[in-house]
Amino acid sequence: MGLFNRRPKLPARHRPELAADERVLAWARVGDGDDAATVATNLGLWLPGRDGRLGWHDILKAVWSGRELRVTPAERLAERDGYLVVADAPTDTYLLLDPGELPHQVRARVTKSVAYTEHHPVPGGAGRIAARRVPGVDGLTWTVRYDPGTGVDDPEVVAETDRLVAAARVATSPGSL
Repeated sequence: MGLFNRRPKLPARHRPELAADERVLAWARVGDGDDAATVATNLGLWLPGRDGRLGWHDILKAVWSGRELRVTPAERLAERDGYLVVADAPTDTYLLLDPGELPHQVRARVTKSVAYTEHHPVPGGAGRIAARRVPGVDGLTWTVRYDPGTGVDDPEVVAETDRLVAAARVATSPGSL
């Protein structure tokens, strides 16, 4: 990379308190001032207004419009045997006038975290089963995100979801690949 192509170093005032094994991959100022920044690391995304890092596996959607980064995190609703039930948390939007590599890193890291995803019908609705890679954790973390209107606590839905997640786990286990 040439001298004139280098992005300025992340200013200390925008540097989050990183974990020992965490490193900055990309960053961008939010808005047209110098008050806040988004920071992508190998472990997740630091966003203005949040107390901590949002892990790549906790981002359900990230959309780059060319000027704005829209991030929809997962909201944990319930923990079941072997998986979490999640829903879309409110989407946050960040104006990035000089985004640099940040949108590319967000897309690559969120995509890389997904090991399995499949949409399945369940009684009275449907849901997306996903397995995500979590940095520093062996194996996959399983989640289910139900479509709106699906009876999340309906015993038939729970039983079918349990069956579908178990089948997906078997299908993605190292011995079956």
